[in-house]
Amino acid sequence: MDKDFNYSNLKLGIIGGGQLGKIMSQKAKKMGFHVTILDPTFNSPAAQVSDKHIIGGFHDAQKLEQLVQDSDVTTFELEHVDTTILKELYDNGHRIHPSPYVIELIQNKYEQKKLLDERGIPVPKYKSVESQEDLKSFGFPVIQKSKREGYDGKGVLMLKTEADLEKAIQSESFIEELVDIDKELAVIVARNIEGEIKCYPVVEMLFDDRTNICDSVMAPARISTEIEKRALEISTNAIKVLDGVGIFGVELFLTKSGDILVNEIAPRPHNSGHYTVEACATSQFEQIIRAVTNLPLGSTKLISPAVMINLLGEEGYEGEPFIEGIHEALEIPELSFHFYGKSFTKPFRKMGHITVLDDDIDRALEKANKAKKILKIKGSKQI
Repeated sequence: MDKDFNYSNLKLGIIGGGQLGKIMSQKAKKMGFHVTILDPTFNSPAAQVSDKHIIGGFHDAQKLEQLVQDSDVTTFELEHVDTTILKELYDNGHRIHPSPYVIELIQNKYEQKKLLDERGIPVPKYKSVESQEDLKSFGFPVIQKSKREGYDGKGVLMLKTEADLEKAIQSESFIEELVDIDKELAVIVARNIEGEIKCYPVVEMLFDDRTNICDSVMAPARISTEIEKRALEISTNAIKVLDGVGIFGVELFLTKSGDILVNEIAPRPHNSGHYTVEACATSQFEQIIRAVTNLPLGSTKLISPAVMINLLGEEGYEGEPFIEGIHEALEIPELSFHFYGKSFTKPFRKMGHITVLDDDIDRALEKANKAKKILKIKGSKQI
């Protein structure tokens, strides 16, 4: 898109209609863009705030083509899509960012890791599993991961002893050394068409042990300046290696011995960047739109320390969601409440999030944890 393009009638296509697509669409609408989303679910979160909804699956070549043909630029809110038709359209000059080739590489966690490793980006020790014997090659405990289709703790298994081999993942997989983790960190990196790169602050992610889903995010992370500098450098280099355009969530391990290793990269807005809506000069959701439409990237300045907490469906409930404790929670100063508008809740499904600002990060965490105890997403049916 050259600088003379008439942005007042830009048509943006988003593949995926979940919560990430919803907030992306809201930011695109703020800028006056026309938004079409593709998602199989009627009245999905993003469909509620978009101009047009193409109802179709992410492997439906015809619907994917319809979306791309309808849009000036197409981008993604999830990576599990069929890239075959998208590569064809991209090769024929359609604007799709990140490119379907980047998406395809990232879809295979093993290939992603291998490329980063070959290009000098530090990653945990890993090995492709071709036989039962390979599973034993690092000793135990060891982490086994599916090469494809894994997210939010799915497709990841810890094999603690040889006895666990009988429940090993049967699909294509690889093993990874069990890293002695001090903290899990993340950096949101934006890169636009002209190659301009901007990083958001390094954040700290805390996980729910029951599900391995990210539970809360602290911005900025409680780390030394030296570690922060290294984390930003490694994350920037990783995105340069991918040659990606858009926004990327780079997940990192900080080991007990002070090393920083890349865990994996998401080629879209990331859970660890939700706090940017309230806490940064430009949110990750506006930034991806700037990046893919060839606009200058916005400032990533942190305006206030923040803690984001995911609101997951309560255990023991499913059905139509009911928000318990909203009045009491919203009395907490500097708390923002986001509910995604999903019509069905089930245990541990991401239903919304809250972000709490405070000049003091520890106080922000205290306030966020207080809200977490109060806010419960229950369902119409007990299970």
